Amino acid sequence: MADTGVQARRSAVYMLDQILGDEPRLMSELLAGGVLDKLPPDDRARAQRLAVETLRGLERADRLLQKHLNKQPPLTIRNVLRVGTVELCQGGAAHGVVNAMVNLVSSHNKLSHLKGLTNAVLRKIATDGPEAWAALRAPRLPKWLRGPLIEAWGPDAMAAMETAHFAGAPLDLTAKGDAKALAALVGGTLLETGTVRVENAGQVSTMPGFAEGEWWVQDAAAAIPVQVLAPQTGETVLDLCAAPGGKTMQLAAAGAEVTAVDSSVPRMVRVKENLARVGLTAKTLTKDARAVKGSFDAILLDAPCSATGTMRRHPDLPYAKDGSEFGDLIELQGELIDHAWTLLKPGGRLVFCTCSLLPDEGEVQVDEALERHEDMTVDRDALRRDGVSEDWITSEGGLRLRPDFWADQGGMDGFYIACLRKAG
Repeated sequence: MADTGVQARRSAVYMLDQILGDEPRLMSELLAGGVLDKLPPDDRARAQRLAVETLRGLERADRLLQKHLNKQPPLTIRNVLRVGTVELCQGGAAHGVVNAMVNLVSSHNKLSHLKGLTNAVLRKIATDGPEAWAALRAPRLPKWLRGPLIEAWGPDAMAAMETAHFAGAPLDLTAKGDAKALAALVGGTLLETGTVRVENAGQVSTMPGFAEGEWWVQDAAAAIPVQVLAPQTGETVLDLCAAPGGKTMQLAAAGAEVTAVDSSVPRMVRVKENLARVGLTAKTLTKDARAVKGSFDAILLDAPCSATGTMRRHPDLPYAKDGSEFGDLIELQGELIDHAWTLLKPGGRLVFCTCSLLPDEGEVQVDEALERHEDMTVDRDALRRDGVSEDWITSEGGLRLRPDFWADQGGMDGFYIACLRKAG
């Protein structure tokens, strides 16, 4: 029997059920829990891609489907129709997509009676969906998040960010050695900041140089904090909240004596695995960052945050979260800054960063930290790196990165970065 892709689609629908259900779960949690482990590699990649693309196009899919539904079917059927709609509107062959989705519903013990509905709706979508899809606006973020972001950046910037989220993200790599040589090796483009950007990369683990540890995956924006810290050979550098280890590897590759800290046992295992693959070394500690002791020349604090800056890569975030944890995260960030400051040698520097688009997790944190610590100043000059626009430097002296920046080059994650100097 020919492979119709039913297994990959079934797994994609299952993930959507978990992300969009009454007790939402993050896709990263599902993947770490092995939800796709039993699938062959091609189906694994396909299932994840289908789920991600459906989440990105969820608003468009629902708008098209509402024309053909008198009432809302159960969540699983809605997700079957959503996946099918996204596939059809992005050029999927009508016969294959519709048959696969009908087969998926037919095999469901409790929902098989809805195979006729599935067939009828998706055949209508196959006829008029692609043209209607292209005419719809870029999907908007849920109101609970869209409101605060409009307040922070304005409606035009919000629309530009939503366009960037819908477009998705290319694969960005950080080279252990020569970035120009890596770009040639993988057929990528060398960005001004030193990141190698690859379009339509395919399976990461089969790319040239992966097995040899020549590079690691890291968004261009996420690579800038270490560049701002500018670690020197032999310096003692503390990397707080280090997992999954991209910045730890950058620090180690620069020749620093790195201590990487993370409170999560599984995430620290991943840091160690990543270090081993690329042949770099760092001391690793699995503990709460607020319990770390010692004295360091420089500290990198990539604080836990809302992760709202990573939505172009993780479109499940706006649906699996509701903002209820933001207050606790903001309080924790302040505590981490204060504790890190006690570990920094006089004359040392602390780079505070978050992958957040919310000023409360960036600009406001630095404003308040400057009020609390008389021996703290902002180093604006540290932000002036190749490829970094002067327009991105904010009034309090931090660096604000947004998904709509570099729009013609594929965008970047949202980040906030500030370099704080301790009086000598």
